[in-house]
Amino acid sequence: MLFLLVVALGAGRAAVAALPHASRHDAKREIEVLEEQWRTALIAGDVAALDRLMSDDFIGISMTGQVNTKMQQLDRVRNRTLVITKMDLSDVKIKLVGSVAIVTSLSQIEGMNDGLSMQGTFRYTRVYQRLPSGVWETTNFEATRVPGGRRPPPPAE
Repeated sequence: MLFLLVVALGAGRAAVAALPHASRHDAKREIEVLEEQWRTALIAGDVAALDRLMSDDFIGISMTGQVNTKMQQLDRVRNRTLVITKMDLSDVKIKLVGSVAIVTSLSQIEGMNDGLSMQGTFRYTRVYQRLPSGVWETTNFEATRVPGGRRPPPPAE
């Protein structure tokens, strides 16, 4: 009987050990979808979609160093203080840490920011948190202009 219990526990551990890889892959795919939803909503000026994607305690740091709450960020889009007309992403990396996903990307941006033309290459970090319900929300965002707007060379292999 004890032998069967040990074997059953061992089999259960093997099944659990196999699960994280599959669930991590699924979580990364969910984040990829959310990143595209974010990009599409920002270009469309879709405040309702952005509202659904952001946590209530969202903090964003713009490329100019401006710190915005969720309401401030939504107001900037609603009032067209921030208008993105083009956003091409590359070099997207997703790191999962427990119920948190950290996304970094290189982004080619065109649009208007506070009435001024804005274009260039930016590196950004976006942080998502998975709620107990399984829903992911963006809790933090930060953007940095890449000097000269050049894309970095591909990593050496």
